[in-house]
Amino acid sequence: MSRLSPSRVVNIADLRKIAERRVPRVVFDYLDGGAEGECTLRENCRAFESILFRPRQAVRVPECELRTSVLGSEISFPLMLAPVGYSRMMHTGGEVVAARAAGEAGTGYILSTISGHKMEHVRAATSKFAWYQLYLVGGREAAEGAIERARNAGFSALVITIDTAVAGQRERDPRNGMSELLSGSIFAKLPFLPNILSRPGWLLDFLRDGGLPKLENIVIPGKGPMPLVDVGYSLSRSAVSWDDLRWIRQSWPGPIVIKGVLIGDDARRAVDEGAAAVVVSNHGGRQLDCVFPTIRALPEIVAAVNGQAEILLDGGVRRGGDVVKALCLGARAVLVGRAYAYGLAAAGYAGVKRALEILRADVERTMRLLGCASVHELNSSYLELPRDWAGRHSELVSRAHQ
Repeated sequence: MSRLSPSRVVNIADLRKIAERRVPRVVFDYLDGGAEGECTLRENCRAFESILFRPRQAVRVPECELRTSVLGSEISFPLMLAPVGYSRMMHTGGEVVAARAAGEAGTGYILSTISGHKMEHVRAATSKFAWYQLYLVGGREAAEGAIERARNAGFSALVITIDTAVAGQRERDPRNGMSELLSGSIFAKLPFLPNILSRPGWLLDFLRDGGLPKLENIVIPGKGPMPLVDVGYSLSRSAVSWDDLRWIRQSWPGPIVIKGVLIGDDARRAVDEGAAAVVVSNHGGRQLDCVFPTIRALPEIVAAVNGQAEILLDGGVRRGGDVVKALCLGARAVLVGRAYAYGLAAAGYAGVKRALEILRADVERTMRLLGCASVHELNSSYLELPRDWAGRHSELVSRAHQ
């Protein structure tokens, strides 16, 4: 499918349905699922729904100013594409077509370490800026090599994800045979083959693309790119500590973004360690289950950072109204992962493009209905928070300014 009718694909949920029909269950559930009981996965979205708008009526808004900037780079509206691993499994164009769509929409793209396309090709695909998200998979030497390549390719910021001490228990994956698909013998794959064979279009594209891609941006000295099958084991041995930021800063002269922050203490530590921005994120509900949904954690981080770094939010964003709510509570912009990855899995470039069109239109419509002409004028007076949030929000702001 190369075209998506606007009358058929009205929202992100429509893209999700198409993706579910196009890719095998094992791939779809990798994209769609969360950790353990998926409480955080659900709460990330539900928490947005519990916040109500307070619109200003009878206000003419002939034009909406949606443009803003992140780390000095202008974006056309306050949203960027988050790093999504295994994108090439969802669609053979993977990271390259996602970066292209982001650039054409006037926004930035963040490339995951766990990617199947070379970072140089991804960076060349976008007309806007791109950031590189670094895991220490393969060890320090491999990471330093990736940092040098990212710098030479023109990536403008380095994103360090700090919430992967071990991989979360994503229960859908073992049930669907994810490890067997990636590394098992043909006999281990047999129970799961009917589902893969039921998606012949995806399977044909997958085989034409050469089957399982290597991780082109994790180059092990003397061995070459890491096979995709080695990732799970390597991630468990590559947790980032605050001490690692010292040598990372020596290798990377540009801005550093710390992703995976959920409490004020970590936000302050990130600022103390020189972070130019922090991302309020629970990894899309894919790591530790039963943590705060990101929109609820946001006020604590805003109060803790107190203007010393830019704040981005990641997790649960499915509509433009969610973007507006995050901005009202102090985020500079949001990152979206699943929202565009559903589009990628559904239709490649066309799907990512349509996801961005939907979200941008949602943001502008929400702004007009709120009676607000600029994203820079949004504040918490446009929201009614749940009663138990509001008291905590006031307490955190008061504490930050003492």
